[in-house]
Amino acid sequence: MSFLYRSWGVERVLGVEFTKGKQVNKSQLIETLAGRFGGNKRAAAHALEAVVDTITREVARGEKVAITGFGAFEKQIREARMVRNPKTGERKRAKKTAVPKFRAGADLKAVVSGAKKPPKLTVTAMSGTPSASAAKNAAPKKATKKSVARKSPPKKAPPNKTARRRTVAKSAARKTTAKSSAARGSTRRG
Repeated sequence: MSFLYRSWGVERVLGVEFTKGKQVNKSQLIETLAGRFGGNKRAAAHALEAVVDTITREVARGEKVAITGFGAFEKQIREARMVRNPKTGERKRAKKTAVPKFRAGADLKAVVSGAKKPPKLTVTAMSGTPSASAAKNAAPKKATKKSVARKSPPKKAPPNKTARRRTVAKSAARKTTAKSSAARGSTRRG
């Protein structure tokens, strides 16, 4: 299957459909990234969250975050100014504020304008599965590596004894009430 196809204004990238002219929301972006992470949505979501969080924190501190070829994020200060309410025509003073600013990089501009083709999509191997290149490099070497001890999964905690006593007491109480109600019913009829 092709990773990218276009048909009737709909693009399909790694199994996710995007309609031209519409927004790509976060879940669609995570699905697309999951294709590059071997189908692991959790890893894709974690990667996206980490990138967005890092950029947000650095820009809020006043730092400039530049990703070569993609663009630069920075904090811009807007001075206090006079603004006008378009509905009423009333003039009002706007306070000094800081806003985020993004400037697109040369590669992003070239791809969007059509002057350059986007780079080929690559699917990365997950850390749990060895990649083909790593397997080729490891094959000629001698087996002198030490085996790494793996952690066993954590054991479950023993059940709480007080909770077990309560459930036993509840079931005993239910049995005695059932017996007493049955006994009452038999004495009334007889």
